Amino acid sequence: MGGDFAPLEAVLGSCEAARRYPHLHLLLYGDKPAIDALLQEHANGLANIEVIHCSEAIGMSEHAVRAITSKKDSSIVRGLAGLSAGECDAYLGAGNTGAMYAASLFTVKPIEGVQRPCLTSILPKPEGAHGVLLDVGANADCKPEMLNQFAILGALYSQLVYHVDAPRVGLLNIGEEEEKGNILTLAAHAMLKENKHISFVGNVEGRDIFGDKADVVVCDGFTGNVVVKSSEGLFYRLMKRGVQDDYLDKFNFRHYGGTPVLGVNKPVVIGHGISKADSFVKMVELCEEIIRTGLIEKIRSSFQEIQAAQASAND
Repeated sequence: MGGDFAPLEAVLGSCEAARRYPHLHLLLYGDKPAIDALLQEHANGLANIEVIHCSEAIGMSEHAVRAITSKKDSSIVRGLAGLSAGECDAYLGAGNTGAMYAASLFTVKPIEGVQRPCLTSILPKPEGAHGVLLDVGANADCKPEMLNQFAILGALYSQLVYHVDAPRVGLLNIGEEEEKGNILTLAAHAMLKENKHISFVGNVEGRDIFGDKADVVVCDGFTGNVVVKSSEGLFYRLMKRGVQDDYLDKFNFRHYGGTPVLGVNKPVVIGHGISKADSFVKMVELCEEIIRTGLIEKIRSSFQEIQAAQASAND
């Protein structure tokens, strides 16, 4: 029930995903009468879609924590509770980002050892590869330890979902030199340099993030969100001016669907609020790829290894 075009586009996307991938079983959490009416018109007898009625919906502008605590029968709260209980293997939606993130933390919960789960964005490369930027808005204020963990999460995501061998990790900064930056990036640089779980290539400036210097770029959520929104704004302004270019088209979010909440115990994917049917199909595909590659299990194993090493060092 989330998103600017709910529930129509979510239902249309679900019907298309159900046709393309008949081995999947899709659970649609939301207003059953409204959804059933749309399915009657568009599903054409699809048997792998099931509707679970929810009497409430969280609006896009509602306060995240207040909404998930007061609207227990909303599609976001019920869907993530179902994920936590094992009713489904992954959850996706295009609703209130803050509410989906908060409900993921409270219901699905972070993987042990992960301080703060984060959100990602794709960095389109001219040659066709996909870079990864994180965090892009979940954590506006960060500690150096959090950026160090984002690097591990991003490297695993890049390797398993985008099939990049030994992803190169860079730290977004105001200069390439090691001594450049603020208190956060200076401290984070020192930690990343010593991190044996990643291939750290040093600082990356804003002009280089779409180039080939790094496959994964880490930053605090405030900075990452500004980068994403600036890129998005430029993309739409160029499109309105009639600019057509194959590389520019790679900045259209519809090609990627959504972002996973990296660092929680099960796959949760958050889509753009203006998602149409094709974006929902992409989100379904991303969820399946996360499950197929065992990303969550690999993250859990990696952080267990880190915790064991730290405990051994303290002994």
